[in-house]
Amino acid sequence: MDPQALKEIIVRFVREAGADMVGIAPAERWDEDGRVPPDFRPAALWAPARSVIVLGLGMPLPMVETTPSIVHMELYRTVNRKLDLLAYDLTMLLNRRGAASFFFPRDGFSSLKPFHERPVAAFSHVMAAYYAGLGTIGASHCLLTPAFGPRVRFVSIFTAADLPADTPLEKDLCIRCGACADCCPKKAITLRKDRVVGDYDMPACLEMAEELTRRRCYPCGICTKVCPIGEDRRLYREKGILKKYRKEAEALAADPNDPQYRSWTHLRRYGTP
Repeated sequence: MDPQALKEIIVRFVREAGADMVGIAPAERWDEDGRVPPDFRPAALWAPARSVIVLGLGMPLPMVETTPSIVHMELYRTVNRKLDLLAYDLTMLLNRRGAASFFFPRDGFSSLKPFHERPVAAFSHVMAAYYAGLGTIGASHCLLTPAFGPRVRFVSIFTAADLPADTPLEKDLCIRCGACADCCPKKAITLRKDRVVGDYDMPACLEMAEELTRRRCYPCGICTKVCPIGEDRRLYREKGILKKYRKEAEALAADPNDPQYRSWTHLRRYGTP
């Protein structure tokens, strides 16, 4: 099949199936850019790979704002399941059309324990989404997208089909406001003057993740919650929201029943041990 025609079929199929975002990166883009170590590139994971299709699903802001909570945890699980189903369906569609394909699940680990020894996933959906033109990497190391900021999850499909590629975004979306660094409960993010992407303390972030896993209200997601980037903020408009985010920890430490945060704390108290 003509590569452009196949791409149009892919885009139409995943959009009708519910995907919010779709982008395509050529496998050689990892080699050209060089930031990802060789063993973590598509060609090393599957030699026939010629293109990587990345699908994204947005996460409704009001649910993310409740983190850590059962509401945010169930949203995270739901989006992950939906992404894997989308990726499976697209993989089988491509295979039936003679384009050998497989997908890399939205998470590449079953527990947090391996991260103590190897603090990295086998494949980065963040970098794949960047190479596929879906966004740029922010100070928090999350991918920021025009539509949802970092409130989006991704899955990647490797295919032997040589598909027309999308172009990476040239302008950084991150405005380096520092909200992600200021609000991080573990202070795992430090802004830098020489680049957009900040320094990241993986052990500190992992500590938070393990704490929330024990409480059964993972993941943290505060850096995604407070980021001001994304058209979704126009839909869920709230005056003075960044100020509210920055003061949340201090306000609730002083008064756990602070009325300004009542809706969030209500959802954190019920359904979570």
